[in-house]
Amino acid sequence: MNKLVIIRHGESVWNKENVFTGWIDAPLSEEGISQARKAGQILKEKGFTFDLGFTSVLQRAYNTLDLVLKEMNISIPVEKSWRLNERHYGDLQGLNKNETKEKFGEEQVALWRRSYDVQPPAKEEEKEFAYKEVKEGDVPLTESLKDTEERLIPYWKETIVPQILDNKKVIIAAHGNSIRALIKNLEGLSGEEITKIEIPVGIPLVYELDNNLKILNKYYLN
Repeated sequence: MNKLVIIRHGESVWNKENVFTGWIDAPLSEEGISQARKAGQILKEKGFTFDLGFTSVLQRAYNTLDLVLKEMNISIPVEKSWRLNERHYGDLQGLNKNETKEKFGEEQVALWRRSYDVQPPAKEEEKEFAYKEVKEGDVPLTESLKDTEERLIPYWKETIVPQILDNKKVIIAAHGNSIRALIKNLEGLSGEEITKIEIPVGIPLVYELDNNLKILNKYYLN
């Protein structure tokens, strides 16, 4: 049996302010730091250990993983990849969610946020910060959840899955929508089904898998 642990980063300062974040590199809030530390404590208490970690290039994710590992008193190789980044919210990034609803209507904003294949309005160009890990042509100007899945799943299959099947104990720290993309693939969900899945912040999700990645058990640690 293989165990895979996935954790959504703790609360960021922009989560706290109810702002669309996407690829903006918002740091963890004090609450987010506390959530990450608590997750590490729980994993340690439950006897978990890891050989490898994977995370995005956004600090709220990789700092969450770092805090988790420090609480567990373990040091492991960690690979960062932009393919685990949050969905790019296009021109909505930096906007307050409530103000966006007032401007565009609640129904339209819900469609942008929760549909599987509808993209938010695109940015004219992406220049929020230098994406050193991303080739220029790969930086999106907007993404749907489907787009997020399409750039993430090849990385999952080619880089992470072989480690799991080699009996490595793997932890992934990522974001709400990149985790949805992983769950959709792992559980064989439809586009409509995955949009209804909520991913809590800072709570480890454990999958117990056989050697064909069939799910034997699934549970949250809290």
